[in-house]
Amino acid sequence: MSSATAILLTAVGVASACALLGSFLILRRMAMMSDAISHAILPGLVVGYFLANGPNLLAGFLGAAAAAALTVTLVEALRRTRLVDGGAAIGIVFPAMFALGTVAVTRFFADVHLDTDAILFGNIEFVNFDRLIVGDRDLGPRSLWVMGALGVINLGFVAIFYKELKLTTFDPGLAATLGFSPVLLHYALMLVLSVTSVGAFTAVGAVLVIALVIVPAATAYLLTDRLALMIGLSVAVGAVSAVAGYQAAVALDASIAGSIVSATGVCFALALLLSPSHGLVAKAWRAGRNRTRFAAEMLLVHLVNHEGTAAYETERRVGHLREELRWTAATTDGAVSAATRRGWVVRAGDRLALTEPGRHVAQEALAR
Repeated sequence: MSSATAILLTAVGVASACALLGSFLILRRMAMMSDAISHAILPGLVVGYFLANGPNLLAGFLGAAAAAALTVTLVEALRRTRLVDGGAAIGIVFPAMFALGTVAVTRFFADVHLDTDAILFGNIEFVNFDRLIVGDRDLGPRSLWVMGALGVINLGFVAIFYKELKLTTFDPGLAATLGFSPVLLHYALMLVLSVTSVGAFTAVGAVLVIALVIVPAATAYLLTDRLALMIGLSVAVGAVSAVAGYQAAVALDASIAGSIVSATGVCFALALLLSPSHGLVAKAWRAGRNRTRFAAEMLLVHLVNHEGTAAYETERRVGHLREELRWTAATTDGAVSAATRRGWVVRAGDRLALTEPGRHVAQEALAR
């Protein structure tokens, strides 16, 4: 397997494994929990390495997983006191855990150089050099196996507990009434997230873990209102971002992790602008359409109020409408065009006349 293939497959594996869980964090308003976990695992890594008398993958993984679980437990304990909200609890716990890890590093590993770039952005460029060797057999990049296994675990977790996760996410009260335990499912979700964060952290660093858990899910949230489709779209967005980011990094000779994070940001920006339901462009178009319709209805109300009066001939002139209603020329033209297009009024030169459907719409507007 070439180095390029190993990097690309690892990136896609990380993106898929992380995105499977991101949708539930977004919907539960716990997006920053992934940030907390990815930073708070440092003391666990230090303790694991200390007990193993040096860098050791298994000891570091177990220590980091324990630190992640402790972080989740402490955040939940603080939140349940009702003295602070969830966001404040995260802001209290994870800096404390990260600071504890920093103190432990300076105390026990002061002579060891820590590459902050590797911690933040990972070493995905070198995944092909860290091999999984069983006996005399070289099975390929270790990170690829780790992320593949975590992807399968996450997919199985979501598939098996999909109904329970959906119910506890949208209506935990009903879930408790039906006999499900929202607390137990929450801790199960956080445990799977912790293990995923630890596994991905060793391959791609803290920044990419946070981005691939949250940003693809947030992008999918803008594109659909169905949970199952949201999960599928988040995985697709993560995978596409991984491939596009890698290609951009190769073309620009830039950081692969940074390029992948940037690609997720581009996908989110496109969804934010162009989403049919929640996009800014669609919202602006709907707002403009509603303003035009409202102006057209006000035009009808104006005409119906003056029907049969001595001033009717003057009041139905388009030029007079601008003065009477204090509209700009663009607003007046838009309202007249909208009313004419819908068959509410007919125009003869500079004068307007209500049709029967237009009179009916005007009466409905007056009744509201």
